[in-house]
Amino acid sequence: MAEQSWSSEGNALTVLAVVSTLLAALLVSTYLQYVLFAIVLAYVLEPVQRRLERRMSSMIAAITLIVASIFVVFVPLAYVLAIAVQQGLELLTALEEGDFSPEAIQDRLETVGYVVDLELLYATYREPIGAGLESLAVGALGVVGNLPNVLIGLTVTVFVLFALLRDGEQLLAWLRSVVPVTDRVQRDLLEELDSLMWASVVGNVAVAAIQAGLLGVGLLLVGMPGVVFLVVATFVLALLPLVGAFGVWVPVSSYLFVIGRPLAGGSFAVYGLLVSVSDVYLRPALISRSGTINVAIIVLGIFGGVVLFGAIGLFVGPVVLGGAKVVLDLFARERAEATTA
Repeated sequence: MAEQSWSSEGNALTVLAVVSTLLAALLVSTYLQYVLFAIVLAYVLEPVQRRLERRMSSMIAAITLIVASIFVVFVPLAYVLAIAVQQGLELLTALEEGDFSPEAIQDRLETVGYVVDLELLYATYREPIGAGLESLAVGALGVVGNLPNVLIGLTVTVFVLFALLRDGEQLLAWLRSVVPVTDRVQRDLLEELDSLMWASVVGNVAVAAIQAGLLGVGLLLVGMPGVVFLVVATFVLALLPLVGAFGVWVPVSSYLFVIGRPLAGGSFAVYGLLVSVSDVYLRPALISRSGTINVAIIVLGIFGGVVLFGAIGLFVGPVVLGGAKVVLDLFARERAEATTA
């Protein structure tokens, strides 16, 4: 009788658990990008949080760490981005009115033996160019119009980050208590996910920062205008495999050739190629060092993550794919052991 009563009660609890979990997931999905952003930040800041907790309470440590991060990292970052946007607008103005104008570029190309009718090219590709500019304008207006939602999302990020920093260990212990798998499987899964998370977050940012810094030195040496904008662009593009620093040094080298500086253009092209080639060695070494995912899965994880999760998908995408492989490997191992037992 007791077994029948528990069976009925267990079925009811199972239904409630599934429904409540689905509703909770639906609520979280409304600001999923910002929640994932908070998780990534919490993972990066967690070692500092533990050190601060040796001298103060977990709540004070979390508040101190968040405030310090805002003023030490995000405010300077916003300042650099503001300078980059300003320089980008100045370069755009130069493209339209100055030495970068289509007529000036056409004249310089003709002086080196290349005859290109830029007006004909523009007439040919006017419609796709117009469509692209229109989409950029609509996107910019969308960002401005979506600003209140962004502010709400960042508020969600701050509160989730605070909760993760203050109560992260308790939350992890609770998850381990409710997930219906053995302690050994949980331990192996957490170790693999930790390795994937470290490699994806630290590896991606480290590779992009190294390449942006190296290319920035080259840009200063050749005297390019808008160095901050170009360095930021290099950093963003270097986060994307198969794109990387090519998106910056190729146009810069072409510009140097066009303005009559072939030695600087050729030297910068060789230097930029070396910077791009470094990606082949740095990215697999830093991101794939755990050995659980290969470069193809990294590429798919990054691009698929960007489409699915937005910018934070650069870091989360490889972890999701790598985590799926880890789970399948653990499942196969446990099934094989259960079969042979």
